[in-house]
Amino acid sequence: MMYAVVRVRGGINAPKKIKDTLKMLDLPYINNCVILPKNKSYEGMLKKVKDYITWGEIDEKALKSIFGDEVDSIKKGKFRMRLHPPIRGYEGIKRSYKMGGALGYRGKDIEELLKRMI
Repeated sequence: MMYAVVRVRGGINAPKKIKDTLKMLDLPYINNCVILPKNKSYEGMLKKVKDYITWGEIDEKALKSIFGDEVDSIKKGKFRMRLHPPIRGYEGIKRSYKMGGALGYRGKDIEELLKRMI
């Protein structure tokens, strides 16, 4: 299992620690997506910037159906891709996913968002 992480909000007026963490996650722009291995250090970073990103678990089968042949480059290292804004837009970029927004952890529902962004 891996994490698919999408940057939802910009970094204007964000604290330096948040900007640095987004840079370490390789998410410089809105609608960028990275695929990260699932481990404790990345989980801590994701929780720190939860108000600027959305993420969830994704498996290799879903990766192949969404990204196609580009999946092979994921196995070699970190994978980043610029995506289109989602069809029908985000649910709201100021609320968490649990409250009907687009931010934070969304579990398997990340696959549906990525399909809307391809």
